Amino acid sequence: MTNIGKRIRQAREGIDRNKLYTLEEAIGLLKARASAKFDETVEIALNLGVDPRHADQMVRGVCQLPNGSGRTVRVAVFARGPKADEAKAAGADIVGAEDLMEKVQSGNIDFDRCIATPDMMPIVGRLGKILGPRGLMPNPKVGTVTQDVAQAVTDAKGGAVQFRVEKAGIIHGGVGKVSFTEAALAENIRAFADAVQKAKPTGAKGTYLKRVALSSTMGPGVRVDPATVHAH
Repeated sequence: MTNIGKRIRQAREGIDRNKLYTLEEAIGLLKARASAKFDETVEIALNLGVDPRHADQMVRGVCQLPNGSGRTVRVAVFARGPKADEAKAAGADIVGAEDLMEKVQSGNIDFDRCIATPDMMPIVGRLGKILGPRGLMPNPKVGTVTQDVAQAVTDAKGGAVQFRVEKAGIIHGGVGKVSFTEAALAENIRAFADAVQKAKPTGAKGTYLKRVALSSTMGPGVRVDPATVHAH
């Protein structure tokens, strides 16, 4: 265990916990300290001035990362007939109807994103208690209940990241890998922050984007000046 402690200590060296870094500085610090043997995910945490217990302060949406997420996303689609064929042609990993529902009910959830055509929602609705807590429930607000399944599959595979505010008013999201260039990460992060900004609810009062922090899977958190995160 001492090695882990030592590695974290070394990674934290040179990072001022109280300082707000520019986005570019923060990305540079993260990349310089990524020491894991795998390609770590870069994660963003946004503290918002909202109380999600109120319906008019709920924040959710989807962001198409311009440089992709760097992760392989397995996509399941609930569809029949021609729509099922379209989904398969677009690269969906699992396509089905009642058979897919039974798979999910038996606990076989081998996918990261779930898409459905509107006519399949009576079937998908029965899976709410299983898919809901995992954040996999198809929803028209984020484009995962749609007739255009091919586009939804392409988006999911190409770096579409869903976000939803948690109880404490925080949104977390994976915005790329430490192997990405600094410019690619900055572009992804600004696109993500921009999408969250556009999803600002009517009930939000005062400062909306309060705090921003970046971290990598195994690395320390770095605080970022929110003013440097807005898309230019």
